[in-house]
Amino acid sequence: MAGRPSRSNHPNNAPGVPMIFPAWFERLQIKYINPLVRPLSKRMPGLGVITHRGRTSGKDYETIVTPYRKGSVLAIGLAHGKTNWVKNVLAAGEADIRIGGSTFHLVQPRVLPAGTVDPSLPKTARIIAKRSGVFVADIAG
Repeated sequence: MAGRPSRSNHPNNAPGVPMIFPAWFERLQIKYINPLVRPLSKRMPGLGVITHRGRTSGKDYETIVTPYRKGSVLAIGLAHGKTNWVKNVLAAGEADIRIGGSTFHLVQPRVLPAGTVDPSLPKTARIIAKRSGVFVADIAG
């Protein structure tokens, strides 16, 4: 597919936040998998829906994510690299996430680079952080 970026030159492949999945899988997920999963995401264990505002459009978006929580810290592995939802939340400095029947307000978002060792992260996020960047935010109290 000429003109399409490969994993190595993809805009999501940021320093410290490598794309683990190939670019074709991201396109497949956006076009086919997410529309199938979206209606179920409110009830599927292990999934969350993060609501964020576009940096230039100001439009509200919802993105399905796999969040991990430890106390007031929420972490999301970035196997697709530094995607638009991550850039949007970092620019806004906040977002909301719906997990099950609860909605949480996230503040102080940050991205930890691959290889980060941080015992404050949830266990699964610590494992993911060995190879992938991790989005981390505090749950506002």
